Amino acid sequence: MIIQLEPSIAEPQKTSVVDAVKKIGYKPKHVATQYGDYVVCIGKKDFDIRTIGSLAGVRDVHYVSDEYQLVSSKWKVGKTAIDLGDGVKLGDGHFQIMAGPCSIESEEQVRKTVQHLQSCGVRVMRGGVFKPRSSPYAFRGMGIEGLKMFSAICRESGIKVITEVMEPAQIQPMYDYIDVYQVGARNSQNFNLLDELGRVDKPVMIKRGISGTIEELLYSAEYVFAGGNERLLLCERGIRTYEKASRNTFDINAVPILKEKTHLPVIVDPSHAIGIREYVEPVALAGVMAGADGIIIEIHEKPEEAASDGAQTLNFEESERLFRKIREVVALQERW
Repeated sequence: MIIQLEPSIAEPQKTSVVDAVKKIGYKPKHVATQYGDYVVCIGKKDFDIRTIGSLAGVRDVHYVSDEYQLVSSKWKVGKTAIDLGDGVKLGDGHFQIMAGPCSIESEEQVRKTVQHLQSCGVRVMRGGVFKPRSSPYAFRGMGIEGLKMFSAICRESGIKVITEVMEPAQIQPMYDYIDVYQVGARNSQNFNLLDELGRVDKPVMIKRGISGTIEELLYSAEYVFAGGNERLLLCERGIRTYEKASRNTFDINAVPILKEKTHLPVIVDPSHAIGIREYVEPVALAGVMAGADGIIIEIHEKPEEAASDGAQTLNFEESERLFRKIREVVALQERW
């Protein structure tokens, strides 16, 4: 059960609501976010909902059968849209393409990528500065100084920045230089990190775990929402299965299922989902057709020279063609 409180509720009224929840045998947790004040209530006992709904300071009461309550679509009317500013929105009818290299490598690379994105009308650039790599000897990113450079060039050009955060200690140093924190597949159940991201007022995109279920992804998002941050995006990026023909297995089923289960925007990452450059385009288009609210793609001027993930990265010509096709599919869906 979710109790929405009035913005003007007084502390004594809030205390009365919490006491009433305890009296009927439910466990209450107060959650205050950027946009709302809630009491999330855990329990199974039947009761007359009017005993809560009639209390002073209560705006609305919702029964939610899912244990991940705040991210569930069962209580919120309409879908959530995430506003990044300057007319860049994600979700609730606002589709966005996010593209860039796996790793930020140099100032020249960033400038060329930004110029390419501008020419293609793409408003969000991805690029890693802290890289979780399987091998300790692989390139692990340019760190916070690389992020400052990356951010400065993007800010000059009106491009928004999404990049991966790996640990709680990185959150505040990154804050002024990013528009979206990305939680990678390896960290999707790093609950200490998710707790801390609940305390910041910046959007967070959570990728599905390498072998994670849809429900586990929703629980991860619930951690951030319950911590106080409801500016959330979910990302399907493929899961590990016994199949060896591709890097991962793209779970196309996850897109419509997530769209039904949650009010949050759903993003697809075809680059990691398939891991093979020549197949990124059809997988990307499939994700868009399945109903995704946005897409995040790895691109590089010369993928064969990329510091990481070159095998799944599109060059500028390939990405321009894909961007055009994606927009055609989105336009087709709007006509439908």
